[in-house]
Amino acid sequence: MAEYTGEFVVKTVDVTRVYRVDRIEVHALRGVSFEIARGDFAALMGRSGSGKTTLLNVIGGLDHPTEGDVYLFGDSIAQLSDRKLTEIRRHSIGFVFQSFALMPTMSAFENVELPLRLVGMGHRERRQRVMECLELVGLTRWAKHRPQEMSGGQQQRVAIARAIVTRPGLILADEPTGELDSATGRAIMGLFQSIAKEEGITIITTSHDPTMQEYVDYTLHMADGQIVNLTHNGNGQNTQNAH
Repeated sequence: MAEYTGEFVVKTVDVTRVYRVDRIEVHALRGVSFEIARGDFAALMGRSGSGKTTLLNVIGGLDHPTEGDVYLFGDSIAQLSDRKLTEIRRHSIGFVFQSFALMPTMSAFENVELPLRLVGMGHRERRQRVMECLELVGLTRWAKHRPQEMSGGQQQRVAIARAIVTRPGLILADEPTGELDSATGRAIMGLFQSIAKEEGITIITTSHDPTMQEYVDYTLHMADGQIVNLTHNGNGQNTQNAH
């Protein structure tokens, strides 16, 4: 997929998501609309059940809205085939999870390399790109170590390196500091901040941690499936709309 050079990387328009649990309708998202520009770092914040993770999954094409639409790099994902959506997730979106989701039998290098194998990149180019990403997250000396030989913070840095290795335009991170101590969590937030600015990657994260607001450009506060407030934290260069 060609790099999108338009104004917004992510745009949601009146997105709703309704689940049925037995005979009960659960309204997880209620008409969410917002736009995130290239290189912006945004946080979805709110209590458990506010709709943060559901919204992140809908943006990433892992779940589908009941109504409304999501635009990624200018394209409506509702109009994309499953094959095209899989291609976008593989090439243009990096995912980071609270539980790290690393392959335990693989080294840090091999974990980061895996997405490049999936897209068919050659051996020499793969090695160069993997080492670039490990250097960016400060883990070149740990390239041959397996996850169980690393701290939680180091494992999350490997997960971040894996997320950026394909040069995606967008990273979606679900509670990436949830299992880390406060000092390590701050280091990870600072790393995301520098990646957004230096690499021009748009990052959307969910978080319960109020200190996240010190690092992001925008905080989208969620409650009952809606964005109830948007805070501009003074770090961004772009205009932002949400409701």
